[in-house]
Amino acid sequence: MTMPLPFPPILKVGVFPERIDQKLHQTFQLFEPGDLDGDPALCERIEGIVTRSNYRIAEALIDRLPRLRIIATNGVGYDGIPVEYAQKKGVVVTNTPDVLNEAVAELALGLLLSLLRHIPAADAFVKSGAWQTAPFPLTTTLAGKRVGIVGLGRIGREIAQRLLPFRVEIAYFGRTRQDLTWDFYDDVEKLAADTDILIVCCPGGPATHHLINAAVLRALGPSGVLVNVARGSVVDEAQLCAALAGQVIAGAALDVFNEEPLGDSPLRGFSNVVLAPHMGSATNETRLRMADLAIDNLSGFFKTGQALTPVG
Repeated sequence: MTMPLPFPPILKVGVFPERIDQKLHQTFQLFEPGDLDGDPALCERIEGIVTRSNYRIAEALIDRLPRLRIIATNGVGYDGIPVEYAQKKGVVVTNTPDVLNEAVAELALGLLLSLLRHIPAADAFVKSGAWQTAPFPLTTTLAGKRVGIVGLGRIGREIAQRLLPFRVEIAYFGRTRQDLTWDFYDDVEKLAADTDILIVCCPGGPATHHLINAAVLRALGPSGVLVNVARGSVVDEAQLCAALAGQVIAGAALDVFNEEPLGDSPLRGFSNVVLAPHMGSATNETRLRMADLAIDNLSGFFKTGQALTPVG
């Protein structure tokens, strides 16, 4: 006989990898948004939502769930959740910080090296047989460059620590100056003007919407490159495409986009752009740690009324 699970019903918003989906099902009674339409009484029973950071939670969904107490996202970003609105309704919002810092930092460095050393093009060059008839064009080294980090939080600091062995200079933009020897800028345009490489890893949301715009890209200049592992909303994508087409900057490496999956975008046609499918935290090890923390946030909250990593 199957024992009933000890927690209230949870609404699962979004698609999860199979192993994580199994862990969630082992711990909670899960329902999908479509189940609410088939059984309106279910709205009165749902007390939690589990989601991923690339999905949006609408205010209308919160309104449909009068007993909702917690929204737990698998991810560090929570710009897809109306946090202030949820909190006004007495709903706790949690994320999964720290457990993905290393994976995102690894990808940021990998994207940067791929862009500077033209690794995707080099791979295609060898596989196509072109190497048999011509040498591969020269590329750009990372050593000795000045790197500006936009958002020196947990992930930004991880990226910086991985860059230092490459003998680069570090500067950063953020809300406040930190107790560090690296140069601090309170103006992202000035940071871009003084750096060769701009790496964006700040939070998304209204405060950083289109922070990287045409003026910042002009300041970065024709030999500068942009790496974005933050949120697509932080970069004005139309202005980035114009900058790339006009050779205002040398190139870009992007893991995040305004619309995901990336559709019929001009970004797909640039040879000086490296694209990844929002995979910063997408390792088996990291996603399992994220799932464990999201589950611990939910189960701990239902047991004690306290979440481990609330936001806001």
